[in-house]
Amino acid sequence: MSQRVLLCGLGRVGWRVLDSVRAAGFPVVVIDTNIAPDDPRLNGVRAVRGDCRRPDVLELGGVRDATGIVIATGDDLLNISTAMLVRKLNPTARIVVRMFNQNLIDRLSGAVKNTVALSVSGLIAPMLALTAVTGDTLGAFKLEDGPRQVSELAVAAGSSLIGMTIGDVAQQNQLVPLAFTPAHGHPSFLHDVPSDTALSQGDRLVVCGAPANLIRLLERERGDLLPGVKWAWRLRRWLRTFRRTLWEVDLSVKIATPVLFATILGSVFVFRYGIGAEWSEGLYQTVSIIATGASMHGEHHSDWAKVFISVLKLAGAALIAAFTAIFTQYLLRAKLGGALEIRWVPDGGHVVVCGLGNVGFRLVNELIAMGERVVAIDNRVDGQFIATVRGKGVPTFVGDATVVDVLKQARAGDAKAVIAATSSELANLEIALLVREMNPNSRVVVRLSDPEFAEAVREAANIRQAVSVPALAAPAFAAALFGDRVQTLITAAGRTLVVIELAVDADDTHLVGKSLRALMLDYRLMPVAIAGHNLAELREHRFKLGDRVTVVAELPDLERLIRREAIPRTASTVIDSYPVIVRDKLVLLVRSVRRCEKEEAEAAVNGPFTLADGLTHGEAQELVELVSRDKCVARVIVTREPGIYAD
Repeated sequence: MSQRVLLCGLGRVGWRVLDSVRAAGFPVVVIDTNIAPDDPRLNGVRAVRGDCRRPDVLELGGVRDATGIVIATGDDLLNISTAMLVRKLNPTARIVVRMFNQNLIDRLSGAVKNTVALSVSGLIAPMLALTAVTGDTLGAFKLEDGPRQVSELAVAAGSSLIGMTIGDVAQQNQLVPLAFTPAHGHPSFLHDVPSDTALSQGDRLVVCGAPANLIRLLERERGDLLPGVKWAWRLRRWLRTFRRTLWEVDLSVKIATPVLFATILGSVFVFRYGIGAEWSEGLYQTVSIIATGASMHGEHHSDWAKVFISVLKLAGAALIAAFTAIFTQYLLRAKLGGALEIRWVPDGGHVVVCGLGNVGFRLVNELIAMGERVVAIDNRVDGQFIATVRGKGVPTFVGDATVVDVLKQARAGDAKAVIAATSSELANLEIALLVREMNPNSRVVVRLSDPEFAEAVREAANIRQAVSVPALAAPAFAAALFGDRVQTLITAAGRTLVVIELAVDADDTHLVGKSLRALMLDYRLMPVAIAGHNLAELREHRFKLGDRVTVVAELPDLERLIRREAIPRTASTVIDSYPVIVRDKLVLLVRSVRRCEKEEAEAAVNGPFTLADGLTHGEAQELVELVSRDKCVARVIVTREPGIYAD
């Protein structure tokens, strides 16, 4: 592609965006305050050192000639001000802005023309949630009828997939094959994936489908099928809550409370055996004196009794004041509320989210939407999302998740999955290792930044769900440069695939009435969903006005698809032989394809004949597949020189 892209900001996300934009085929110019033009990581990319909020710096980067500008710094205000300035300097360029503030994302896109605001947490939360639930996710995107995920099936020894064809696996589980890498051979992609090939040990198959259709298949193949949510008996949960409540009580409260009650008990004994009052009267007099400072009127007491009552008044006043102050302070810190959370923690089968920042909060929302039981941990008492998460019915503990006792409160060792999503990579790694010590078979998803470090953790520590957040989010920034319909980019079997939604409107003459099968072959794409239709209907579908089709294509084919580039009509469908019983059917087909009379069609089907010419390769291949169902022998041939296009 010849269009130039301007990238502002080379932080953790910016560097990954640069890689994705280059992989998409865009020439790039970068602007950053700290970049060195000779930085080897640039790999020949032109760099401008300076503040992207300055017009002269943007001019130096070529903002007026750029077709797309990606603003990916870590400051919302800086990003917004840069976007406004860019729009002033270049009214037509597409702007992609990184945002943290969720409330500003939709509003900015609506207020500034041809601008897309993206949130890293919003982009990667669905993928991390699906990874936690299913155990493995290469990519994720949302459709009207729910999310879709892309995962890789590795055929291990003893797998139930051995001997099954790729087509059977896809049909039985309602999946779409996207890539296939045999144990010995070269990978194939999209419509080149051989559906009649039987799987064998060592093969790897990348598929796309609904999470519900993938979860059981993935878990069964890995042998880590997990049970549903488990709950302890009600009495056991309340006993656990009582023990935890006592544990959470401050030491000062634990000391003040026994002293107060010991004083009351001692006073009752004095009244009973020293003064001669009844037990109930002794208790009443003691509480009255301590709580209100009242005197025992109407009775004459000895001197020692008067001294005792005086001391009791002083001690009671001090004890009541101390106990009230200490206990009130304890309640204000809401430790009791945190202790009571434990009664809503399942014994197993739930998902534990450690860290309630932007990413953690989004994760909780995604997991709740998926119907998962969630328990959260955050180390900040004043965390901005704690009250909101508790309001959603999620038990939330305030504590350091790198402490084993805190993880045990959330029963992390028996959870379906634990997601370490704090802002500290070191803490996330420590959480993962602690959970593995508690249960070596635990599924742990670790949020990291550096993709090389994430790969090292996967290999060295055997934590296969260690993921790099910038690497996951960056492809979406590159995808947004193509248009609103591009949802994400996925790396599968060493190639980059793009997920795009095609909307068929009144002016889209290249699609209306055309066969989806022919389009798939001509533009080398794989349809994964059509709004209002199931997968079984995709093969026979013809485009009509208002259709929205989600497809997967390789990056080199993406621009042809978006531009609706005309396909050469250089192919013909030739039928070499056919069973006599289908002759009448072929006559009807010839009349339909050629738009001719019956006599001409009957004359054409005598012996080998050309069914139709002036077709695209996809249209010709579709006719071959159609007549092959009736045992006809047919093939596609080139009838004109390549480069001659239809009107």
